[in-house]
This record gives sequence, structure tokens and C-alpha cells, in this order.
Amino acid sequence: MGGKMFTRQLQSIIEQKLFQGKALIILGPRQVGKSTLLNMISDGLKKDMLFLNCDNNDTKKQLSDPGINELRRIIGKSEIVFIDEAQRVLNIGLTLKLITDQMPEVQLIVTGSSSLELSNLVNEPLTGRKFEYQLFPLSFQEISDHYGYLEAKRNLHQFIVFGTYPDVLNKSGNEPEVLNNLVSSYLFKDVFMYQDIRKPEFMEQLLEALAFQMGSEVSFHELAQLLKSDSHTVQRYISLLEKAFIIFRLRSFSRNVRNELKKSRKIYFYDNGIRNAILGNYSQLDSRTDRGALWENYIIAERMKYLHYNKIFAKRFFWRTAQQKEIDYLEDYNGKLSAYEIKWNPLKKHKFPSTFVKNYKDANCFLIHPDNFQEFILD
Repeated sequence: MGGKMFTRQLQSIIEQKLFQGKALIILGPRQVGKSTLLNMISDGLKKDMLFLNCDNNDTKKQLSDPGINELRRIIGKSEIVFIDEAQRVLNIGLTLKLITDQMPEVQLIVTGSSSLELSNLVNEPLTGRKFEYQLFPLSFQEISDHYGYLEAKRNLHQFIVFGTYPDVLNKSGNEPEVLNNLVSSYLFKDVFMYQDIRKPEFMEQLLEALAFQMGSEVSFHELAQLLKSDSHTVQRYISLLEKAFIIFRLRSFSRNVRNELKKSRKIYFYDNGIRNAILGNYSQLDSRTDRGALWENYIIAERMKYLHYNKIFAKRFFWRTAQQKEIDYLEDYNGKLSAYEIKWNPLKKHKFPSTFVKNYKDANCFLIHPDNFQEFILD
């Protein structure tokens, strides 16, 4: 595998939303392909365009507190304004609001590599004035569209170990090097840049602990003890890692059946490659003891992409009782409950816990494994 640019599912979604009087905001981790996506969108448009890259200090300064006249001068006759890495600009939310309100004929398309500052600075001023989307590492759907379904399926083992960042797929054979560079140079740049992080090494230790516990229940208290810290600090750092699109959490599902765990959470990684890079473990899948956890993480992250790109607003959970009965993944959508067990070995017999089946009679129960996963994550 390797080679040319991938068509992203978000491209057509964004193209359909152009010129509806709203700013379009694309969030996602660094190196996930946001700038490439902007270029691909612009290639198909016959409009006057302006590209502003906020990694550039001049641009950053000019956009941080301009008046409307200054903005009109900057934008000139442009009908579409692309603002890349907008989270680097002070007061960017107010600038975007000014353009959206005072220059309704201009379409803004804005990217940010973390929800850190962008969300904080954009949500208030842009209430009701934006559509917000997330760009993830490549989905199995996008890879299938690019290489063909059979080729994508043939490489499934690779995706489960190395993840699906565009650069990882384009530099076949050099995956560990690409991932190590990604983790050391890019991924936490925003976290360290904006937040008062006094202990970068604490962040590394926490990530390592979370990587070992991927797909397991996570106790803030236990993590704090392990890292010789306190629960508040652990929670703060986990929240930062979520805002930088490195990890996400699932809550436990409960409708007051006795013994259901109500306040638990499990932590997953947006990308398996990042998780394995944090642990420095790129062993092949067949020789790994954590392949069940990697498979579960891969499927739940892929399902998240599928739901987001298809605008399916399902609530996502896991389920567990005090007696350790559990179900990997649940979705509550329009009042309908679906339960999924995610197993690497398709031949292994599996029964859903009787407590769950008895108390949630209307729930659909499914087993997801490498022979049938495509139905769960492909259109």
C-alpha cells in the first residue's frame, strides 16, 4: 500500500453545506489530513479563494484582533476563505463571528488540530453560526474506496497494529518510524502549547498506563495511586488528551438494574497505531497477547467514524455488573438498544449475559468478528 491522496468521506458532506450562511469547522488531530482535505475541496470549486495558514506568525497576528474594515481588506474579493490551524489565533472565535455576521457572502472553512482552544474560543461567539465536523484517521470505508475492498481486507492486520493515519499508509514499510515521529513531534503539540502542563513526563506515564488498560475499565483513583498523583490531576490530563483527539471514553450503560455499574468508564484510542507507538510495541498481530483488546479498540473507533460521517447520533456505552458480567459495546439510538460483543476468534462460542437479556428484552444482540465486521462499519 502507499501512494496518492485518499478521498475523504467528509469532503462531500462539507461540499453540500457550502454557502448556507454558516462557518464550517473541521476538527481533528494533527497530521490526520485536514490541510489535504482543504486542498481537495478547493480543487473542485470555481470560486475566488483565500488560504490563511495560522502556523504562519504574520497571519496569526493579523487575525487575532482585527476590525471589520481590516478583515474586508484581508479577504478582498474572495468568496471562500480557508483558515488552517485556527486554534493558534487569539480570539479566533470573535474574528470568525465578525466575518460570518458582517460578510455573509463569504464562506468560511476553518480547521483546528485540537478542540482545545478552538472549542473554547469558538463555541460561544459562533453559537448557531457554524456546522462542526471531525476528521478522523482514515476509515476502513475510505481505504476500501481507495484500494478496493479485497485489498483493504487483506491489510486488516496492518491497520490493527499500525493504525490508519494517511502518512502511515503512504509510507508502507516505515510505519514504526512514521508513528514514532507523529507521537514525539506532533500529537501533543497543542496540549503543551496551550495548557499549563507542568509535568510532560506525567502525561507520558499516564498515556502509557492508559495504553496498557485500553478497552478496560479505568479508575481515576487507581491511576492516581499508580502515578503517585491525585484523581483531580489524572482527570484533567485525561480530559486534555480527549480534546487533542488522542483518546475517547465510553460510559457504562445503566437503567437501574440491580448491580449494574453506573459510574464506570472505559478508555479507547482514536488510532491503534498511536497506542502501539506509545508502548513501542509493533509486533505482528498473531504473536500478541493484546490482540483481543486491539481488535475491540479498532472496531469501536471505526464504528465512531461510521456514525459521525453518516450523521447517526447514537449514544455509545459499554455494560457491566458488579459480578463482572459485561458487554463490550452498546448503542442507544432512537430508543432502540443494540448490544455488541467484539471477538477476534469467530469460532469461539459466546453467550450474552442472562441478566442483560432478561432485563433488556427488546435489545438486539450481535457478535462482531473478522468474518462479519464489514457490515458494522461499511455503508
